[in-house]
Amino acid sequence: MKQQTIRIGLIGCGAIGKEHLKRLTNVVPQTKVVGVYDYFKEVADEMASQYEAESFASGEELIQSDNVDAVLVTSTDDTHAGYVMECLKNDKYVFCEKPLALTAAECAEMVKKEVELGHRLIQVGFNRRFDSGYREMKQALIDGEVGEPLMIHSAHRNISQAPGFQTDYAITRVAIHEIDITRWLLDQEYDEVQVLKVKQSKRTTGDWLNPQLVMFKTCEGQIIDVEVQTDGAYAYDVQCQVVGEDGTLNLPDPATVVKRTKQSKHYQLGNDWATRFIDSYDTEFTEWADSISAGRLVGPSAWDGYAACVTTDALIKSRKTGIPEKVKLMEKPDLY
Repeated sequence: MKQQTIRIGLIGCGAIGKEHLKRLTNVVPQTKVVGVYDYFKEVADEMASQYEAESFASGEELIQSDNVDAVLVTSTDDTHAGYVMECLKNDKYVFCEKPLALTAAECAEMVKKEVELGHRLIQVGFNRRFDSGYREMKQALIDGEVGEPLMIHSAHRNISQAPGFQTDYAITRVAIHEIDITRWLLDQEYDEVQVLKVKQSKRTTGDWLNPQLVMFKTCEGQIIDVEVQTDGAYAYDVQCQVVGEDGTLNLPDPATVVKRTKQSKHYQLGNDWATRFIDSYDTEFTEWADSISAGRLVGPSAWDGYAACVTTDALIKSRKTGIPEKVKLMEKPDLY
């Protein structure tokens, strides 16, 4: 029996929106982008013409359309909450790039609404859960290959940032990936978190703090440190090492040819997230479409988006107070 096509509406036709539009058209066989909206109408019109889709006058109009089965939100961070809530009101699946919302209260409202509906509609774009390296680490932990995990050392290094970057973005847009992937790897919530100020890099092109050292402590007592370098790094480089009772797990570098030439041995590192995690984005959206077809979402949930938002708030507060801050979550509903 032929699989039914999932009709997708895209809100936000910026860089990542365009990447996902191509992916949903060329990589994921069961999806078709049928509608687009962007604040800049000419951009949406161009994408609509290129992909034979409808250009909508507003995101709300797109969400309410009977021709749209599921919505992909890749617009600016401050618009996420409104569009996601509109999808919940219309009982439609929605994939929202991180962050799910700017405030924990908005995320909590989404969780409450999903619980009232009795089923999940939201998936959050925590892409690293779909990376083959992280998945292998997760399975090794499940299988007990290194015993009980004791601590994690991580790094998230960037070459540059777009104009307008701010100190808080190092947490809300960069370290948020480590916030989520560490929760997922350890299957733990955080007890307290802290940001430590360190010697600042002369390579920073703006006036934000760079680098920052971010610390998490889980409810079981594991300690996680994350070096967050948002500008001036030698490459886009993501590292993660889990230290267990009986061994360690190291996130593999991207598969690439090792070259021996001119008395040296080297291989190429990437320059941005798009090249480093391109395969995991393909997996992420293929599995999202599969779960919609099955009628049961299995990817990162509204609860994961809420927990990440509460954690980012505590980290930003810690940077200002100079002391560890508690992560205070509401009771987790059975739906999650």
